[in-house]
Order: sequence, then structure tokens, then C-alpha cells
Amino acid sequence: MILARNEILKNVANGNICISPFSEELLNPNSCDYRIDKKLLEIEDLPVDPKKQTSYYEIDFNDNGYILSPNKTYLANTYEEIGSDVFVPLLIGKTELGKLGLFLQITADLGNLGAKHKWTLELKAVQPIRIYPMMPIGQVSFWMTEGDKKMFYNGKYDKFSEAKSSEIYKEFN
Repeated sequence: MILARNEILKNVANGNICISPFSEELLNPNSCDYRIDKKLLEIEDLPVDPKKQTSYYEIDFNDNGYILSPNKTYLANTYEEIGSDVFVPLLIGKTELGKLGLFLQITADLGNLGAKHKWTLELKAVQPIRIYPMMPIGQVSFWMTEGDKKMFYNGKYDKFSEAKSSEIYKEFN
């Protein structure tokens, strides 16, 4: 079951949901918008090889924005720290930006119980599109779980608060 606006608000207030910094203005009927931070990583390697560590080019962008190019993959992070020990977060892109050709979180949208941090975002532009730091870029919803809520995620990505590149290559070594 997905939490509605009033339940998200109540659970932020009682500490069951972490959205920090929190702004009630970003709440929607069943989600909360999140913003993009001020740094991007662009994959440099072409072709990308999952058996090798991938190189990234770091981009700090400002109030003038940055134009994402098609056929490139970018990583960024949420401005907000997001998570919960009680509810599972699901991060998706905003419809308005999808209609402009920006795909966000198309493969890694499901969070884990217990993980509270800035989330790494995957961005892919279908056509050139300008993005700006601190703009609402996606939305997070929170889902009830059934069963054991004491088993929290303790993986390789749960402690990072800035964009983190893939470490799949480590599985081959």
C-alpha cells in the first residue's frame, strides 16, 4: 500500500520517514518531489564494459544549468537525504520532465528498508535538455511492507551521499 500525502507528512513528523531537508511545498497527493544536487557524473568509457571499472567525468553545474546530451548516461544525487526503517521508498522521475525526453531512475527505482542517504540518480536524455541544480527532478513514494522489518539493507551503496558509480566489475574479480 502506498502512503498518501497526509500519511507521509505524519511519518516525517514522527521520524518514521527521513526527508532532509524537508519542505511541505514538495508534497504531492501520494509522493514527495526530490531535487537534484549540484554535481553530475558523465560516463567517459565507450563502450562500457561491466568487467572493468568505468571512468566518469565530473561536472559541477550552476544556476545557468547544464545541457544533457542524448546517448550519454549521467549520474547525480538527490539533494535530500531520503529513507525509512518502516517504509520502502520508490524513486521515479517527474512526468513533466519525461514528456520533455528526460528518463530518470529507469532501472534502480526501488530503495531498501533502513537505507537513509542521498540517492544516486540515473539520467538519460532522449534529446538535449537543460537541467538546473536544485530543480525538482523526481518524486519518491513510500510503501508499506509485510513481514520482518528488522532486516535492513547493508549493501555497498547504502552509505554514500553523493553520486556513486557502478561497482559491478568487482563481481567479476
